[in-house]
Amino acid sequence: MAERSIASRREADAWIEAGWVRVNGRVAVLGQRVRGDETITVDPAARQEQARRVTILLHKPLGYVSAQAEDGHPPAVTLLTPANRWADDRGLPWHPGHARGLAPAGRLDIDSTGLLVLTQDGRVARHLIGEDSDVEKEYLVRVEPIAPGAFAADGLERLRHGLELDGQQLRPARVSWANEDQLRFVLREGRKRQIRRMCELVGLKVVALKRVRIGSVVLGKLPPGQWRYLRDDERF
Repeated sequence: MAERSIASRREADAWIEAGWVRVNGRVAVLGQRVRGDETITVDPAARQEQARRVTILLHKPLGYVSAQAEDGHPPAVTLLTPANRWADDRGLPWHPGHARGLAPAGRLDIDSTGLLVLTQDGRVARHLIGEDSDVEKEYLVRVEPIAPGAFAADGLERLRHGLELDGQQLRPARVSWANEDQLRFVLREGRKRQIRRMCELVGLKVVALKRVRIGSVVLGKLPPGQWRYLRDDERF
């Protein structure tokens, strides 16, 4: 197929795996040899699928890194298999090409869980993590004092506004108590380990951190370690 300029080798493999390639009217198989006089046809669905760039929502569990493998810990993209797809997902039919070229639009630390967006669409990535991005990210953060009395009376107000990281003023945040040991953070920026470092500055230690919303897209009932497609009616 590559020699006939029908597709690249990678595209051809994906299309054959999906059953979209026929040789003389019969479904092709990987590794099949084709003579020069045989006719190769490709289902139009292959071209349509190629043109579509997908965005996937993953409930990242502990122990996975957002991007490339690090210190022996696997990247989150390795969870994107048909077996890990959420049973309640009503999105696109699975295709192996959907797992290629995915990049995380934002990060979650190895010891954090929750909603992680992986996308093939540069427009989505720029909207979520571009320099001028103003998309809200919401987190539930379980905390405890670093030492008795370490969390000062003005700690909550300082978390909302007034803290600096790396010599730069942080944007105002919405921070409130969700219950007696859990804070709710709503941020419009994403510095490295930002929430953990913010909490340390006011005398709190983060025990658990979970991202539950990005823009108007919520984690909802998506189970840990499973994924689903971003629906056509959803917008960040």
